[in-house]
Amino acid sequence: MKRSPITPVFLTLIALSCVAAMMPASQSTGEKTSGQGKLRFRVLHSSTHLPAEAQKVLKAAHGGFAVDRRKGHGETYFALPGAGILQISADLKQVKLLPTAEEMKGTNMHNAMLWSAKDETYLTFPANAANRVFTTKLDGTLVHTLKPPTADTDLGNETANTYFKGNGPFIPTDVEYLNGMFYIPTGYSKLDYVLTAKVTPGANFEATWNKLAFGGRGTGVGQFGTGHGVTVPQGKKRIDIADRPNSEIDRFTPEGKYLETVSLPKGSFPCDTYYDGQYMVVGALHGPDRTKGAPIYILEKDKVVSTIMAKEELGLTNFQHIHNAVIRKVGKKLYVIAQAWNPGDFAILEQVD
Repeated sequence: MKRSPITPVFLTLIALSCVAAMMPASQSTGEKTSGQGKLRFRVLHSSTHLPAEAQKVLKAAHGGFAVDRRKGHGETYFALPGAGILQISADLKQVKLLPTAEEMKGTNMHNAMLWSAKDETYLTFPANAANRVFTTKLDGTLVHTLKPPTADTDLGNETANTYFKGNGPFIPTDVEYLNGMFYIPTGYSKLDYVLTAKVTPGANFEATWNKLAFGGRGTGVGQFGTGHGVTVPQGKKRIDIADRPNSEIDRFTPEGKYLETVSLPKGSFPCDTYYDGQYMVVGALHGPDRTKGAPIYILEKDKVVSTIMAKEELGLTNFQHIHNAVIRKVGKKLYVIAQAWNPGDFAILEQVD
């Protein structure tokens, strides 16, 4: 039987097929990715992944995420004004609304924090517009409301005491828990101190203002341009504050003593930090180039090793400003859950093989 000759066209097709087989799937299919090296990501889920009630109010999103790190869990929580508390399943496949108290549902939760003590696990939310800090159970049940300091409250700092004696507003931007205390930045106010409150969890949950306040608005060591987010890295007794306009993360002891500063690219506005394993993720309100959407930075050993450009490179047009991002490992892959602001938006990004 006579064989057909191999034409140049046929040889070209074989060559192209071999090249495509050697390329990562994201490149061979033309899928959009962003990031560098092994820390490249694609869009896994967009805002259509949210319940219809959440999609209706998503443009007002101005908050952040809390992850349940306990063994056998892995759920992620956040809140949207007008919808309430939402729970993302550990496998990231489902998002559901939780019953939410009306005083929380009708206002903005500027971030979210999950913590455990005395065999109980709680969610705590700073409500910047309502001037409150709300604590709930994981099912959304409200258990405590921390109200603003009064004129008679002793915060252990004369500047902070004078501020509230003069009826200055309490505007919490975030909250963290460590060793029986809440740490609460107030960067949306002229005060810009980190305030603390003693917490007694359990059946008679209580939180009362404590005589420790540190930071303050200024350019000195340990001061803030806007102290926006607070993070206690897992397994460490350290307070990290995202100093937004100064493009840095300032670190303190639990007693408020300044330790060190991690610098980010100048012109970036870090909103908050989140740690998982060897990586720290930082969502930024702005990047160095304000003609572009804001970056999500991934750091290793306090150095930026990957920059995700959600708007320009992933096509998420509403991600001009990043308000919060967390990084999670599910199975063998890393995932970034991110929230945009003004307009609000939501996305889950998946690491590319």
